[in-house]
Amino acid sequence: MLAELSGKTALVTGASRGIGAATALALAKAGCGRVVVHYHSYQEGAEAVMAEIREAGVETAALQANLGNPEGIRQLREKINEEAENIDILINNAGSLVKRASLLEFSDELFDEVMDLNFRSAWFLSQECAPAMVRNGWGVIVNLSSIAARNGGGPGATMYAASKAAVSCITKGMAKELAPRGVRVNAVSPGTVDNHFHELFSTDEMLEGMRKSTPAGRLGNDEEVADVIVFLCSDAARFIYGQTIEINGGMYMV
Repeated sequence: MLAELSGKTALVTGASRGIGAATALALAKAGCGRVVVHYHSYQEGAEAVMAEIREAGVETAALQANLGNPEGIRQLREKINEEAENIDILINNAGSLVKRASLLEFSDELFDEVMDLNFRSAWFLSQECAPAMVRNGWGVIVNLSSIAARNGGGPGATMYAASKAAVSCITKGMAKELAPRGVRVNAVSPGTVDNHFHELFSTDEMLEGMRKSTPAGRLGNDEEVADVIVFLCSDAARFIYGQTIEINGGMYMV
């Protein structure tokens, strides 16, 4: 339990499974007074996460929206304004590769969806939540980048990598703007995490290759990323601003 998080309200996007679900639960166990769970289509997962949050003795609520288009982002902004005011901690976790596609295959529609989901949503949800943080003189925003932002991504993942590089970039810009006003902005950059994302987009052969080439000798898990996010929300990280923390078992060194 972290005293500095007592009574704070956190919003975690994409929290029905994976890193988002692990982060929502970790923040509840760390002492947040309320954890708001955003989800798109996996309502059962969101409800399961909320049940665990309640078991931890923490208030929770769910907000549904598709962040893969501007209208869905606008809808979530309205719901935040109506139902979840005064967000103290924003975790911009929602994101996806959507599909693997090469340069010659990439459509305008796929470009827009990838950029909206991974990048545009983080920017405009931060815009929505930051004013209350500034008024209160305290707030934390943690964005989800990726090792792909550093290495250009795997096959068919170039635009996903570009969207995550943009996330790392705005993390620094937002941090510069908001630091003097009591708000800390940082990002985490996971490597290959053994979760639903890679069940959808990676083959067993691809994952085995990643295991063999990772110095730690294994893939990461959701809880390991969530633990770093909680650290960035805590007073232990009180002088960390604009950083993207790599969480990849040493893969970025290779």
